[in-house]
Amino acid sequence: MGHTRAAVLAVVLAVTVLGLATDGQAQLQSGFYTGKCRGSDVEAVVQGIVQARFASNSDIVAHLLRLLFHECGVNGCDGGLLIDGYSTEKTAKPNLSVKGYELITAIKTELEKRCPGVVSCSDIEVLATRDAVAASTGRRYAVRTGRRDSRRSVATDVNLPGPDDTVPKAAAFFRNLGLTSDDMVVLLGAHTVGVTHCSMIKRSRLYSYGGRAGATDPSMDPNTAATYKRYPCPDTASSDNTILYLDDRASASKVDNSFYKMLQQRRGVLMVDQNLYNDSSTRWMVDRLANTDHFNWLFPQALVKLGEVKVLTATQGEVRRVCSRFN
Repeated sequence: MGHTRAAVLAVVLAVTVLGLATDGQAQLQSGFYTGKCRGSDVEAVVQGIVQARFASNSDIVAHLLRLLFHECGVNGCDGGLLIDGYSTEKTAKPNLSVKGYELITAIKTELEKRCPGVVSCSDIEVLATRDAVAASTGRRYAVRTGRRDSRRSVATDVNLPGPDDTVPKAAAFFRNLGLTSDDMVVLLGAHTVGVTHCSMIKRSRLYSYGGRAGATDPSMDPNTAATYKRYPCPDTASSDNTILYLDDRASASKVDNSFYKMLQQRRGVLMVDQNLYNDSSTRWMVDRLANTDHFNWLFPQALVKLGEVKVLTATQGEVRRVCSRFN
């Protein structure tokens, strides 16, 4: 009986996993642009531009990781976030602080010189993020290409996880993308190079937890809370824009697993992050990532999955000539 149930479960899991591959994902290819850019190696061009930017400003890793998440989390990885104009995705409140657009533009401009109308903006986003992460870690991973750009970009489509979300709420968002709660825990590890501002935690964690005046989030390490209140985030409006690193300052420019060690110590800055450790359903995954080197290979895998969410391929959409406007 046990063997039969195990066999049935294995089949169900296999079918479920296979079912996650949409037609669009199936048409993505490794080396899609080989031989399509007048003798230029598209991926090498992207890598060169990204590495040059990283050498002058390592913040580009955090910028591109956030850009990719905000891109793929809304209607899939279709370049919709790159469009300028009234009421586009770029103008939605969660996207007002997204950075990295100018690097995508620089890459697109160079590729248009070499092979006009060939390389999509959505592929450039995925390739550039991969190369930024690789520049930080020294480990390059393979991504498939062949995405096309959408002709839709609407601010009201933007509904991204919030800084105070519970695990069930955040997990529901990722599930709608075809990603698991394990993927969620791994992808939030991008906060290892992230920053936020005092305004994002003052009310919810330091001074009005649960809507109670003067209450501090009990899941935050007391010494950490006291330090925030005394130095970067006193209860005055002037501290709202003070920058807080989401990882230890010494590790804030490295893509590594120290972020998860902070969560174990109850020193997570954003509530959505600390909730990963507070919630028993995800705590084990935080422990795994903190206590092993598994983040090194699980993070690239999760980024690949994120980069293949609801993609357009073949004759769908278009290949934009300028990333910030439709053809």
